[in-house]
Amino acid sequence: MPMNESATLLQYNAANGHLVREKGMAFLLHVPTTALFGIDELGADLLEICRAEGYEEDDLVARLSPRYAPQRVRDLIGELKKLEVLQPKHALRAINPAAAKLQNTPLSTVVLNVNTGCNLHCTYCYKEDLAIPREGKRMDFVTAARSIDLLFSAGSQREKLNVVFFGGEPLTNLPLIRDVVSYAEALGEKSGKQVDFSLTTNATLLDEALIRWLDSHRFGLSVSMDGPQALHDRHRRTVGGRGTYETVARKVRLLLERYRSRPVGARVTLGHGNTDVEAIHAHLRGELGFHEVGYAPVTSAEDQSHALTTDEITEVHAAFERLGEDYRQAALVNRNNGFSNMHQLMTDLHEGRRKSVPCGAGIGMLAVDGDGDLNLCHRFTGSDLPTFGNVREGIDQEKISGFVSQAVDREGTHCATCRIRNLCAGGCYHESYARFGDPHHRTYHYCGILRRWVDFGVRVYADIQRQNPRFFAQHLEPRSA
Repeated sequence: MPMNESATLLQYNAANGHLVREKGMAFLLHVPTTALFGIDELGADLLEICRAEGYEEDDLVARLSPRYAPQRVRDLIGELKKLEVLQPKHALRAINPAAAKLQNTPLSTVVLNVNTGCNLHCTYCYKEDLAIPREGKRMDFVTAARSIDLLFSAGSQREKLNVVFFGGEPLTNLPLIRDVVSYAEALGEKSGKQVDFSLTTNATLLDEALIRWLDSHRFGLSVSMDGPQALHDRHRRTVGGRGTYETVARKVRLLLERYRSRPVGARVTLGHGNTDVEAIHAHLRGELGFHEVGYAPVTSAEDQSHALTTDEITEVHAAFERLGEDYRQAALVNRNNGFSNMHQLMTDLHEGRRKSVPCGAGIGMLAVDGDGDLNLCHRFTGSDLPTFGNVREGIDQEKISGFVSQAVDREGTHCATCRIRNLCAGGCYHESYARFGDPHHRTYHYCGILRRWVDFGVRVYADIQRQNPRFFAQHLEPRSA
């Protein structure tokens, strides 16, 4: 029986340890470190006993000693106390990083918004500064060069730096991209730093010569494509309203035939009416041959008619689990099925990723608009969110520090005790901004879905680790959250 409150009662704190069962086995996700431990029957029994009530240590030993050696029970209690999964009932607390003020911004990535113009008119586009090509604001070389100079200066301690080209459609300002690559590569050679380039494109402007040039500079490429023709053409149209699938598919086939330096991925926007994840994956991965396919559910949008409904979010999650189950089966025979969302989650669990903020926005990454202003990320260029300096005067460190400190502070939020807080960290700033007008507002509207997704991922990871651990050694590489 539970002892009275005057005794030192121990209770399982689910805010620091999450018990997951899979195929007759039990695992403990240590929430503060994202470490995953296999636990035996004793561990599972002990945590279940202490889930609802507090028990004094001697009482726990007595309850479990008919089945388990007393010293074994005490040793396990000691280990769980060190992890703060078992805590005194009167002093239960979730372990969270202390909100601290950044002293500097170790920049590793700049995103250059090289043109607000785009040759397509996708119905769900979130870009507030989007324009048709002839009305787009093109970044000039002076601004771009200052951006690269800032990257090398603020990232002086980094061995590798990243330049991302964004838009609009970035290839509508190809001359600038070519000039920036030459400039950045020269600086990289002079300073002994590796410089990587990447861009996301709608693929409509690709041709053989451009593919060869991108390949020669080892660009990381991602193509925006929404699936088979009927799904793709529903939203991804020209300015004149025509579907773009036939053009994009033809260019993609050419790209995948010719591109050799790095794998090419597809990025799918899942908006209202576009939820057939498995059919999309079968087409993009199985028929067209993308290396991997990542899915971006639209849960918040300026026009909410483009966002997934609550029922559709549930439908997408169910499809994610089915595709994730296919990922599991492929991994057990040492194959990667190309489901990027699942692969990212596996990587996060394998690396023990601990996020105090949702992403690198404002810390390792800043986005530069055509005026040279520094934005939190590429999604915020053209928005009303205040900027954080410019490429002429540099980073406004005081403003960035204040923003990040507010993001890290979980006091008074549901995130403070959430079991996936170090994998989610409150959700995307821009989603919160689009939905609530506040980038720091937590994305509570789909918390339950995310928790179930992580629980599923933990079970899949544990099963793969148990049956084919070499998959992780051979197929995972460090990835950005």
